[in-house]
Amino acid sequence: MRAVAALLGLALLATPAIAARISLGTFESWGAFRDDQPQRCYAIAEPVRKSSNQNWRAFASVSHWPGQGVRGQIHIRMSRERATEATATLRVGERRFALASGGADAWATDARADAAIVAAMRSAQDMAVESRDSQGRSFRDTYRLRGAATAIDAAALGCARR
Repeated sequence: MRAVAALLGLALLATPAIAARISLGTFESWGAFRDDQPQRCYAIAEPVRKSSNQNWRAFASVSHWPGQGVRGQIHIRMSRERATEATATLRVGERRFALASGGADAWATDARADAAIVAAMRSAQDMAVESRDSQGRSFRDTYRLRGAATAIDAAALGCARR
């Protein structure tokens, strides 16, 4: 029950106020949700080690925005804001992906990269996003992927025929 409350709290922080948020399920450390306004569905999780940053909570999500024709879009809120010149890299199992990033947020570079990352997430045990903060310190946010595939599927089904 504590995991459900934590994931719902994370989902509330991840988006602006919305008309209705429906839980589609909790799968290990991943949750799936549907928002009605704006219409979207997503799987979301927090990193293994929670950030001490009081300004935001780190998360990784895979979203579907039916109104925009977007399916399986990766979004990561890192535990720290990255340095302006620093890159962000996502490691999923043994695969590495360069991410587009701005501030503390990072995304796949395009829809093809989104699909490759989601495919890698389905067979890996963990993933980690790595970068450097404004102090020049390297940091890594690690996510367990057990339950991720089921949460991603629940999110996709939550927005099917919508």
